[in-house]
Amino acid sequence: MKTSKNLLMAFILNLAFSVFELFGGFFTSSVAIMSDAVHDMGDALSIGLSYFFERKSTKAPDEKYTYGYARFSVLGSIITTLVLIVGSVAVIINAIIRMINPVQINYNGMIIFAVVGVCVNFCAAYFTHGSASLNQKAVYLHMVEDVLGWVVVLVGAVVMKFTQIPLIDPIMSILVAVYILYNAIKNLKVGIDIFLLKTPKGFSVEKVKSIVLQIEGVLDAHHIHIWTINGVDAYITLHIVTNEESHAIKEKVRAVLKEKGVVHSTIEIEKDDEHCDGYSCEIKDHHNHSHCCHHHQLVQ
Repeated sequence: MKTSKNLLMAFILNLAFSVFELFGGFFTSSVAIMSDAVHDMGDALSIGLSYFFERKSTKAPDEKYTYGYARFSVLGSIITTLVLIVGSVAVIINAIIRMINPVQINYNGMIIFAVVGVCVNFCAAYFTHGSASLNQKAVYLHMVEDVLGWVVVLVGAVVMKFTQIPLIDPIMSILVAVYILYNAIKNLKVGIDIFLLKTPKGFSVEKVKSIVLQIEGVLDAHHIHIWTINGVDAYITLHIVTNEESHAIKEKVRAVLKEKGVVHSTIEIEKDDEHCDGYSCEIKDHHNHSHCCHHHQLVQ
């Protein structure tokens, strides 16, 4: 809930500032400020969408989404990050054009708007800082881009006012855009990995198997699948081979996995002489010409 409120505050601040820029652009007849106003309006809409997805992600599981709506937060992150990547590329292209064809800059107007821009976007960045939510991390990165962008404008305007070297502005803009682009691509990769059900960071099939095999009564563990829905909580399904009472073994395995950070585990119990029809077992059969579910006979 706190994450949603933080995103709402970032949305309100960004929208208010973009409207402020819009009027400023009309008042000063500055095309540069008008262009940035349109950019910030797009940012605000992106953050508003992130807020909607974050709110939706807190809904409890139902018949339509049996695992809940947590992945909507990741979806919001991906959309926001894509907007950020497109925006960064646009800044780089525009900066290159400015380097080729320098324009007359109103330094005093830039300084005033830059000071306001740094303050507003710093507040928005503060509200979205420090969350485990991938969605809020994407918005935070968005806000950092805007803060750094306005810092560049401020420093560039002051330096250019005294040096009369207009190339400083586009060069600094490119450096900031490249930095943001690098981090945005990293954030996008995390979101895509979640949707592709990649094993979460800090987990591995071999590590889980090793931990489970240390539990008394467990002869083997296989058909292990680990994934995350929101980039924070880990889920796991696995088959356990045992000749002990199934309920007791399940409780032991579930407790150990919970200690390791697994929030939900689905455990299937098999007896020592039982055949497993699992997909991963069939793959092993095909490659090794032996049944994986019989490997537990070696584990004594």
